[in-house]
Amino acid sequence: MLLMAVFGVIDCSRALYTYHFVSYAAEQGARYAMVRGGDWTSSCSSYTSYACTASTANVQSYVQSLTPPGITASSVSATPTWPGTTVSGSTTGCSVTTDQGCLVKVKVSYAFHFMLPYLPVAGLSMTATSEQVIAY
Repeated sequence: MLLMAVFGVIDCSRALYTYHFVSYAAEQGARYAMVRGGDWTSSCSSYTSYACTASTANVQSYVQSLTPPGITASSVSATPTWPGTTVSGSTTGCSVTTDQGCLVKVKVSYAFHFMLPYLPVAGLSMTATSEQVIAY
């Protein structure tokens, strides 16, 4: 019984570790898209490019590059959207959704699976969303 409890605590700690990563990845993905939006005239060739506008694939690749040990990078999904609204909520000033002052939203999701047989096998769908105002 003691070993079951200890390994249960370890597996639940893994779940918290994974959720922390998912929320951090959403925040960093939104920051990545925020910095690479707005006034740049060319699109990024890879997620390591500078002075360019990020695409959905660039944000996905960047978020997957942040994956720490113990989390499968190919299972991490990042979905950026550019809602085209300003901070005040009106669409004025956002003729192009990547304009400076408009919003970018990144949603990161990951399907976590417990390792122990007495915990839920179906897994948990962990998601986090972050919004940033495009600065450049």
